[in-house]
Amino acid sequence: MNGLPTGRPAGALDARGAWERLLAIRTGAQAEAAGLRRDEHGRYRWRDAASAGADLLAERYLPLCLAGPRFTFAQLGQSVDGFIATRKGDADYVTGPEDREHLHRLRALSDAVVVGAGTAVADDPRLTVRACPGPHPVRVVLDPHGRVPPTRRLFTDGAAPTLWVVGAGSGPGRDLADGTAAAGVDVLVLPDTAAFAPRRLVHELARRGLGRVLVEGGGVTVSRFLHEGALDRLYVTVAPVLIGDGVPGLAFPGPDVMRDALRPPVRRAFLGEDTLFELDLRAARSGEPLDGEHGGTGKGGGEGQ
Repeated sequence: MNGLPTGRPAGALDARGAWERLLAIRTGAQAEAAGLRRDEHGRYRWRDAASAGADLLAERYLPLCLAGPRFTFAQLGQSVDGFIATRKGDADYVTGPEDREHLHRLRALSDAVVVGAGTAVADDPRLTVRACPGPHPVRVVLDPHGRVPPTRRLFTDGAAPTLWVVGAGSGPGRDLADGTAAAGVDVLVLPDTAAFAPRRLVHELARRGLGRVLVEGGGVTVSRFLHEGALDRLYVTVAPVLIGDGVPGLAFPGPDVMRDALRPPVRRAFLGEDTLFELDLRAARSGEPLDGEHGGTGKGGGEGQ
């Protein structure tokens, strides 16, 4: 399995078996039933012999498995100088195959995966789980102005359910709401651009049973969710590559002084040549730099992604 250690004692739990168990875990009781126990530091470990890959998967993904039924997280892969694509939008590929496998694992652990209109237009993504075993999430496209062509694979491939979130009066959204959507595509028409604010979107998805939400792209969409305080966790994978000029990753109004910068607790891991930063945005943070800045954020009218 890409990016995972393979050495293990004979008969030990391997990485594939560990991942299949992790997919079914959402509570501490389920973790214990799957063969995990807490050590003296409160961390879960496999009770029986396990490979290094199985241990790595539990350490990396069990906190997300146990995060609860309402949890919003995001993932970005970027260059060391902060870009997610070249100036012409080429992002194939900024990060390596280990990070792509990691992204697919995040999809498998989510109820819904969210992208903005710009990503849907530029990348024509599939947003399915292919690099590891696991269920496909519901694919959610934020398209307040109805500018994503209905020919995109998200609407035509039938690989997974898709929710197209459009603004009232947008052409494609109006037509599809009249019943012309392809099988597996549901259209949610929101009344105005204010309804596209991240916190309101998260609430609307939860009403539809989609409580565990992965915000995948692009940089504008992830930045809006971050700036409004709608994210519980942020994964950023940094590749040792310099682009120099391109599409930026995170960008939001920041504080005037460094002491007010957002400094959440972080875990680090290596994904091949890349470095993964996992930021816990729910934990206490000094400065609270996002306070007082929420009022004008999250409006869909300027959505570029």
